[in-house]
Amino acid sequence: MKSNIDATKSGHWRRQRDLAVGAPHHMAWHLGGNPEGPAWLLLHGGPGSGANPGLMAPLDLTRQWAIAPDQRGSGASRPRGATRRNHTAALVADLERLRMHLGLARWSVLAGSWGTVLALAYAQAHPQRVERLVLRGAFAVSRREVGGLLQARRFGKTPKVPEWLWPCSRSRSLPALLVRLRQVLQSVTPGVAALGVARRWGQLEARAAARGMWRALLHAPRPAPALRVAWATQRRRERRAWADFQRRGSRADRSDRALCAKFRIQAHYLLHRGFVRPGQLDRAVMSLAQTGVRVDWVHGRYDMVCPPQNSRRWSAIGQRIDAPRVSLTLTTAGHLGHEPATLVALRARVRRA
Repeated sequence: MKSNIDATKSGHWRRQRDLAVGAPHHMAWHLGGNPEGPAWLLLHGGPGSGANPGLMAPLDLTRQWAIAPDQRGSGASRPRGATRRNHTAALVADLERLRMHLGLARWSVLAGSWGTVLALAYAQAHPQRVERLVLRGAFAVSRREVGGLLQARRFGKTPKVPEWLWPCSRSRSLPALLVRLRQVLQSVTPGVAALGVARRWGQLEARAAARGMWRALLHAPRPAPALRVAWATQRRRERRAWADFQRRGSRADRSDRALCAKFRIQAHYLLHRGFVRPGQLDRAVMSLAQTGVRVDWVHGRYDMVCPPQNSRRWSAIGQRIDAPRVSLTLTTAGHLGHEPATLVALRARVRRA
């Protein structure tokens, strides 16, 4: 029974009132699709990014219901960018509070990138509340993944920038880099250094996504027009991110403040390894297989952010315990969920009865 929501059928992205989840946090959440259909919890990546209407793309909105919260400090949740009392266990508790607020007995979970970490943590804590999981581009919160993005060594030569704008040097370790990034981004009113760091981080993210998509384009035997369009769109985003980084203005506009808040949350979580204990994700995968929760893994072969080996390893662990309820699909794509091959695979998994 879904008694606490407006039950009008609509595929439109609808913002709901904030849900108090413990001072000082209020969680924003969004709805889409058919509230009379099976409920799907959509978990965004980041951390710090916030939900967006594109998360609903794999669903059939005429018969499925989408529920997309903004995690603590992210998106429209308030206070934005707040790291106080913000950790993975708190996010899990927030999701369970939202489920009870909506009056749902169970829901399925669709998650990508960082969202897969949160999905596994939630499903491990509340397996009786999860119908099934569809996990895209699984993230292991490893030093290889984080260092590969922030230190940009996997991408070959990168434009040289001053140390005060991006504190990444050969002598600085990854933990020291994350500490410095968190310090620079800590202020609610970003200064010149914080603006430079946030813009540079955004540029590195866009570059990593574009590289993965480019590799997929090179390896596709007959690249579909949709893949070429997606590649061109991502290239424009990469150029825009680089142009934003090159700006030397000391005044932050609205997008700059959002970027600083996003990466303040991200630095906080990455510095603490996602607040995930060693081996916790492996144990979560085994626990779900033992309790019979279906898990479908989808991963781009050319993902330059989260290596496909993550999904390969976890799907293998699950298949050893409960092969019929675990599947793995590797697509000719990079990291992003809207890349054509990955979107087709997600739709096939999500819309399956």
